[in-house]
Amino acid sequence: MQNTYKKIITIAIPFFNEENTIREIFAKIKNLQMPFEKEIILVDDGSSDKSYERIKNAKGAVILRHKVNMGKGAAVKTALANSKGDIFIVQDADLELNPDDILKVIKPIADGKADVVYGSRNVDGRNVEHSLIFYWGGKLVTEAANLLYGTNLTDEACGYKAFRTSVLKSIRIKENRFEWEPEVTAKISRKGIKIKEVPVSYNPRTKKQGKKLGWKDGIKALWALIRYRF
Repeated sequence: MQNTYKKIITIAIPFFNEENTIREIFAKIKNLQMPFEKEIILVDDGSSDKSYERIKNAKGAVILRHKVNMGKGAAVKTALANSKGDIFIVQDADLELNPDDILKVIKPIADGKADVVYGSRNVDGRNVEHSLIFYWGGKLVTEAANLLYGTNLTDEACGYKAFRTSVLKSIRIKENRFEWEPEVTAKISRKGIKIKEVPVSYNPRTKKQGKKLGWKDGIKALWALIRYRF
């Protein structure tokens, strides 16, 4: 780890059909005060609603677009390929995670104390997930990661994942959908890089409100963890 003070933070915001929240999340990120230069990269992953129209003229961001829906992993890879930052963090566009926590998540990397930091909704027992299926599914994926890779995570599935950009770019990410997260967890752990966790707040939404993850994604995440282990 380099003990240097980082200057540019890339905040990647992949989104798909988030017309009700995309402008609000962008405004929160843009107005976020931090002692770093911010690079905001918005990636529209082939939205079929008015998401792109509502954000296409936003000032202060790089705006990229997939012509068809390819998946969150593909959107993250597009943002990463265009990133100029020293630290790279993913911010979901659905407002489940609070942008005010970004500084907390990236601080260990900025301070030279970590190369990879995940947010955790469970580290202090505050997870208020509406659905027991999502809660226990996340716990199962987390325990599988710990068992297979010797990690000590409490919330592998949390959307807040921050990296020293050079570390993330050293990994060839194959997955295009939600499985990119367990894939990265697996490959980082196999490199012997420790993943630090910090507590973050969480405001879950329901399927009716637009939550896109389903139980099948949990199965795919488990399979990805197994596949990249062996």
